[in-house]
Amino acid sequence: MKAAVITFPGSNCDRDMAVAIHKISGKAPLRVWHGDAELPDGLDFIALPGGFSYGDYLRSGAMAANSPIMRSVIDAANKGVPVLGVCNGFQVLTESGLLPGALMRNAGQTFICRTVPLKVENNQSLFTSRYEAGQIIHIPVAHHDGNYFADDATLDRLEGDGRVAFRYAEPCNGSRRDIAGILNAAGNVLGMMPHPERAIEDELGGTDGRALFESVFESLAVA
Repeated sequence: MKAAVITFPGSNCDRDMAVAIHKISGKAPLRVWHGDAELPDGLDFIALPGGFSYGDYLRSGAMAANSPIMRSVIDAANKGVPVLGVCNGFQVLTESGLLPGALMRNAGQTFICRTVPLKVENNQSLFTSRYEAGQIIHIPVAHHDGNYFADDATLDRLEGDGRVAFRYAEPCNGSRRDIAGILNAAGNVLGMMPHPERAIEDELGGTDGRALFESVFESLAVA
């Protein structure tokens, strides 16, 4: 498996993501700078990590979404390459148009940093096949702009198409319908605010995030 982690100015979870991919897949991912014009050839998996790209100026993820490398990421996603965006990476995916909706300031106007319970809504995707439908897992969050918003028609479409991957099991940040993670229509792009890469071993406080990466890598191995 050949994976890549994209780093933007202000990313601060890119090393966490790279370590998680290495530990679970057994192979270190390539590290790609936002200013690169092209992705490495033959990628099987792309990760957009958390952080505060460009200092969250303008809107969180808006400037990163216009980085040179994102043209190649969008092209790869449209060709079916799995793309995972976590926290700021989720914001970048919405700003780039790969996922619908937007991430706004938390309803309480405060930074939230704690472990939260999530409900697995869809376990039929390549990112969630190692979970049980309805399973409650515990994953850390760390964000100030994680309040997911979309209009009613978009939300109804996401729900109806089974594209809500994760939902907060208790109110967290004001997200509409408590949505914590969504998939694109093709199922190969996942954006989520909680950090699965921070929950892959007991030393980090829990292992509930590990199954997400195992799901992806097993799906790729089968393919």
